[in-house]
Amino acid sequence: MQAALPIRVDIVSDVVCPWCVIGYHQLAKAARDTQTELDIHWHPFELNPQMAEGGENLREHLAAKYGTTLEGSIKARARLSEMGAALGFKFNYADDMRMYNTFRAHQLIDWATELGKGHEMKQALFAAFFTRREDVSDMQVLADAAAGIGLNRVDALDMLQSQDRANHLRQKEQFWISQGVRGVPAMVFDQRHLVTGAQGEENYARILLHLRDDRAA
Repeated sequence: MQAALPIRVDIVSDVVCPWCVIGYHQLAKAARDTQTELDIHWHPFELNPQMAEGGENLREHLAAKYGTTLEGSIKARARLSEMGAALGFKFNYADDMRMYNTFRAHQLIDWATELGKGHEMKQALFAAFFTRREDVSDMQVLADAAAGIGLNRVDALDMLQSQDRANHLRQKEQFWISQGVRGVPAMVFDQRHLVTGAQGEENYARILLHLRDDRAA
């Protein structure tokens, strides 16, 4: 009976991280393939906490931050798009796509979590940024995303404008940094096993089966 309980997975990620999208969907597929129920908890991480309002051109940003070449960018986008499509997610890259600060987006997810819709909010923001290329730092865009999953748009906007969650969110971000998380996705299985990076469906399946075997032992 114990082995049938959901496996808790704490996922530290950013909504503008493509490998967080890939990693989550690989994990979800592994869970379906192994008939494992997951208990997902999302946690905040900002890839670009100092990003200015209005953001930066994504390709230029990656070139400045990581030294990514135009050729490398083209290949990476093609690879991510192919991987995403195979997992049922659409990456819709364009030359004018921009990178944005995500502090408000994380506040929205935190608020939605308290209302029982944190997972839906996270998925909605992945799609807003990568599929529709929307500005996920814009409060109106975020309020629309909240309304899109059935939450009150006015309440979402009021929360974002108040900044009441800012300090709370900073503490959450700092907690994961203090735990050694320096890049995302970072997944903690059953509050014990840290796994970083998108590991692929087969590796996630092995992890899930191993955890189930441990419980049954």
